Amino acid sequence: MSIHDTGPPERERRFADLFTATYPAVLRFAERRVHPSHAEDVAAEVFVVAWRRLDDVPAHVDDARAWLFGIARLTLMASIRGERRRQALAVRVSEDPTAHGHVADLDPDLVARRVDLARAWSRLSAAHQEALALTVWDGLDAPRAAQVLGISPVAYRLRLSRARKALRAHAKALPQTPASRAVPATPRGSST
Repeated sequence: MSIHDTGPPERERRFADLFTATYPAVLRFAERRVHPSHAEDVAAEVFVVAWRRLDDVPAHVDDARAWLFGIARLTLMASIRGERRRQALAVRVSEDPTAHGHVADLDPDLVARRVDLARAWSRLSAAHQEALALTVWDGLDAPRAAQVLGISPVAYRLRLSRARKALRAHAKALPQTPASRAVPATPRGSST
């Protein structure tokens, strides 16, 4: 049997024949590899590619099915890469507290504070890291940061407040470094 045996190659008819002949197999292929709730989405993406590249689909139904399985596999791999990229988007403080200067040029107290901050930062959730980073490093106000995250400005402000509180709590829970044990400087204008 051939998908292209229907006479003149009308695009819609060819696609309908391809879909009818192969959709159940493509769906089963996806169901064996992802959660059943995602399998239909994978199959749909496969057939979007098939529609766009209909001229590349092999004529014989078994060859077409194998070709579609290859597209499904690539779709699944792209999904996995996308998930890894989303996880990699978690904002990180440099592990090396001296990355922005030479060790000899840095104040030891500043280095110790950076180490403490990096440790506290690593204990934050990805959501808290992102909320802090959008405001502190990216300079976004609450409405714009909320837009980036797809939440309301009120929800963003709440998340930012919780993130700040969590960062302070994690910083306080760390073992004290010499810089953090130092006696605070006397406020200006006061006498000792």
